[in-house]
Amino acid sequence: MWFRKYNASTVARKRDIVHLEGNEQAESPVDSASLPAGHETTDESHYLKLLGERVRETRARRGMTRKILARDSEISERYLAQLETGQGNISILLLRQIAGALDIPVEALVLEGPEPPVDLVHITEFLRRLPAAELVEARRLLVQHFGRVDLEARRGRIAMIGLRGAGKSTLGAMLAHRLEVPFIELDRLIEQESGVGLSAIFDLYGQGGFRRLERRCLDQVIERHPRFVLATGGSLVSEPATFERLLTMCFTVWLRATPEEHMQRVIAQGDMRPMADNRESMSDLKRILEVRGPLYRKADTAINTSNHAVKECLQSLIRAVQESQVTLARNAQ
Repeated sequence: MWFRKYNASTVARKRDIVHLEGNEQAESPVDSASLPAGHETTDESHYLKLLGERVRETRARRGMTRKILARDSEISERYLAQLETGQGNISILLLRQIAGALDIPVEALVLEGPEPPVDLVHITEFLRRLPAAELVEARRLLVQHFGRVDLEARRGRIAMIGLRGAGKSTLGAMLAHRLEVPFIELDRLIEQESGVGLSAIFDLYGQGGFRRLERRCLDQVIERHPRFVLATGGSLVSEPATFERLLTMCFTVWLRATPEEHMQRVIAQGDMRPMADNRESMSDLKRILEVRGPLYRKADTAINTSNHAVKECLQSLIRAVQESQVTLARNAQ
């Protein structure tokens, strides 16, 4: 496999979505017969199902198994299984009833921090009514007029996104060499900032601690380097504020590959954990790609690395970067 890390020691430090612990299919959902009967109406059951799907999809975007989520949230896997199958605690329905009585979204009740300004509420409701295509244009206009972004500087900051095994480190390093700019791996900076490996960061500080370090290190890269090629962690896109910062300040490239090639490349790097620890790793990987796909597609350009030699991928990458940046420059005028 050509997607070999430049430094083999980085393999042990990589923690991405294919490091999947446990077999989620083996975690049997709780039998509905064990739950109180007669409490849910059809509408309530539908709401619980949607809530469970949202939890499961968010967890997939984070690259977290149910076991990891249970550990980090200190909620039992048994309860999470109930929640994700639409059989969650009835108290959430009481919260929904209160929100309905107040005629406000349920998220307004659980919002952390002070109440948002009235104008922000109105803008949010206005944007919520726009179709998807117009939302893309609305975001572009907001960034252009209020983002305070130096478009020329943005074109000099190239950030690779995508799942582990897509070739971010290999192609990123080669592109940086060709452009004569620094090549930076965000995960390595996070380790340097914390003084411990990625796995230890998650064990010590959980998802929240890691995400804060990730954002801090991204900001440092942007502030310290006028031009660079950056390889990001595969799950960065699941953190909205950090991903928005990346999209706004950097020219982003999605390196794509099939699930099978992602898995083969990870194993070729010497990491056998996906196959050893989880018999359902391929189905989990496909689901993660599915739920992250809409996020990855927000990149400025995309390169398909499947079934292509490294030199061919590099040429495609250079060509795509050049063409896309010319288009961006033309649109900015």
